[in-house]
Amino acid sequence: MSSLPVPYKLPVSLSIGSCVIIKGTPILSFLNDPQLQVDFHTGMDEDSEIAFHFRVHFGHRMVMNSREFGIWKLEEKSYFVPFEDGEPFELRIYVRHSEYEVKVNGQRIYSFVHRLPPSFVKMMQVCRDIFLTSVCVCN
Repeated sequence: MSSLPVPYKLPVSLSIGSCVIIKGTPILSFLNDPQLQVDFHTGMDEDSEIAFHFRVHFGHRMVMNSREFGIWKLEEKSYFVPFEDGEPFELRIYVRHSEYEVKVNGQRIYSFVHRLPPSFVKMMQVCRDIFLTSVCVCN
């Protein structure tokens, strides 16, 4: 199976009802603290504001946040990380009316209240320690 380049950047236009589907596999053993990061940027460069930051420390924790005016806001953490070491995953991020809803392998696991309107999002970036097989934005 072919892979996409990491980091992977994609121009996007999100609205209520949109869904981002990311499929991949961690490339390192969980003992080596691999990570997955997904950022929804309000501009086309990495220095722009981040409406939604999602980072998984496989086998340890997950954090969600936003960055406004160059300043990271209050981080939300969870220690429920339903990814399996070396196993493929499907990550879905749904844009709901008031929040992002995150599912892993079909299981709803997190939600993050919008701090910036989803309509401000112009670019998505997927990075860190994963073999990325597909990224799809469904509107």
